[in-house]
Formats: sequence, structure tokens, C-alpha cells
Amino acid sequence: MTNIGVLLVVVVFLALCFDYINGFHDTANAIATSVSTRALSPKHAVVLAAAFNLLGALVSTGVAQTIAKDIVSPKLTTQEVIIAALLSAITWNLVTWYLGIPSSSSHAIVGGVAGAAAAKAGFAVLHWDGLGKILAALVFSPIIGMILGFIIMKVLNMAFGKLSPSRVNHGFKKMQVLSAGLLAFNHGSNDAQKSMGIITMTLIATGVQAQTVLAPPLWVKLACALAMSIGTAAGGWKIIHTMGGKIFKLEPINGFAADLSSSIVIWTATVFPSLHLPVSTTHVVSGSIMGVGSAKRVSAVRWGVAQQMLIAWIVTIPTTSIIAALYYLVVSRIM
Repeated sequence: MTNIGVLLVVVVFLALCFDYINGFHDTANAIATSVSTRALSPKHAVVLAAAFNLLGALVSTGVAQTIAKDIVSPKLTTQEVIIAALLSAITWNLVTWYLGIPSSSSHAIVGGVAGAAAAKAGFAVLHWDGLGKILAALVFSPIIGMILGFIIMKVLNMAFGKLSPSRVNHGFKKMQVLSAGLLAFNHGSNDAQKSMGIITMTLIATGVQAQTVLAPPLWVKLACALAMSIGTAAGGWKIIHTMGGKIFKLEPINGFAADLSSSIVIWTATVFPSLHLPVSTTHVVSGSIMGVGSAKRVSAVRWGVAQQMLIAWIVTIPTTSIIAALYYLVVSRIM
């Protein structure tokens, strides 16, 4: 039996690795539109995203508490379960990043925790009410993003449609700097909390933190925020290429509309008192871009690429659940 302290160190290390990968995997979504429209250079976009991700990650802990308690009870979650869940999510993120497929780190970690916990003690240990709420947020948030992106783009078209395209693009290139920073901030406020919740769950399970205290300690918040920011600085150009150009050819006004609608959806899910739900930045941004493109004309959206992303959206949770269950069988034998 491996020492509990050693296992805790392994969990924290893997959680920070997951945050680092999340940084270059998912944060690419926050800057994809501004890079593709040349509102920001890739170097400046990455620096901006890293800084605002760090700030966003320190703002709220509601999503971390949701992850810590609503998938499975922390007291039933062993380090082996968490290690298997993190290994599954990391594996899936690296595979999809290598292939340039915008998939969801949120889906991956939720599926990983559920699959590993079920492998340990059966499906009865899962909190189906909480899990259902989380899954509903993951499913409906990109649809809301699509609708909101369509509406915002229509409003912008009515407001600026009579101006020359060159004048509009020049103005919205400056506005995209603001919208990219806002989206990066919201990404940090939601996504970094997933690893915070995982570490907090482990601290409670090992008795390091009281079961009544679900908020992550300051050192956890700082470590996760820094890991995501460093990962963001590493880039994520394959995902940027897909998000920024393959779904819909973006102009600065389109990029601003997509960033703004995505930010509204993510911020609402993060801080609304009765929600505090994890959502997928990848899929919210994808949905927003589709909505913005549809506001121009439905045929402007490359629906073949959207279909590939939808498939990744559907298969991520069951696939990472299965991978996590297999990892748990291996990890539990070793440790």
C-alpha cells in the first residue's frame, strides 16, 4: 500500500498537469477569434490570455465546490479514483489536441471522475441529481451560446450595417482585444476551478481538510491558476486553427460577437448563485461562432466541421469514463 501522503502529492501533481494541458488546449478558444482576424498577434494574444486566465481563476470557488461534491461524495473518493480520473482526462486532452479537435476538458474530467468512481464502488455511488445538473449545463450551454451569438450578431449588423466594412473591421479589431481578455478571464474563472475541486475532494477524502469545508484553500487556487496560465503561454495553435477559421470565416465584428456571447454564457454559469456549474469553453465558443455565422447566412457555417465537433462532444464523457475505469483497475493494483 502506497503512503497516503505520496498519493496526495501524485494527485496534486496530476491535477496541475491537467490544468497546464487545459491551458494550451482550451484557452486557445479564448484567443482563436482575435488571432484569426489579426486583431492580436499570436504572441500578444497568448500573453493576454495567460494574464486574464490567472485573474479569472482567483475570482470564484463555486464551480470548484460543485465538482467536489456533486459527482460523487468526497468521503468515498480515494486517491486511486482521482488519479485514474485525471489520467483519463489528460490522455483524452492530449489525443484531441494532437488531432486538432476542439474537445471539452470539462466533459473529460466529469467523465473521468464518474467512470473511476463507478469502477471502484458501482454506479450507486454517483450523485445522479448533481451529475444530471452538470451534464445539463454541458449540453445546453453551447446551444444557448449559439442562440445568443445569433442575436448579438443580428443586433450588431443592424447597428453598424450602413458603415463601410473597412471602418467596421478597424473599430472591432480594437474591441476584440477587450472581448478576448474578457473571454480569457471567464475561462479562468470556470475551468481552473475543476482542478481546484478535484484537489479539494482529495484533501477531504484524506482527512487533510474538514468535510464541511468545500472551498479550496488559497494555495490550491494559486497553484491551479498559475498552472493554467503557464499552459496558456505554451500556446495551442492546432485548436486555434480549427476554431478560428474552419467553422466560419471570421471578420473582427464576428469575433467580437462570438467572444461576447461566450463570455455571457460562461460568466452566468460560473457566478449565478443557484448554478456554479462547470461548462465547456470549447463548446460554448464553438456554438457562439456557429450562431454568429448563421446570422450572416446558414450556408456560411462549415457544418461538416461542426459535425465532427458534435461527435467529439457526444463521445467524450462515455469514452473518458471507460478509460478512467480501466486506469482505476491498473492503479488500484499497483497502489
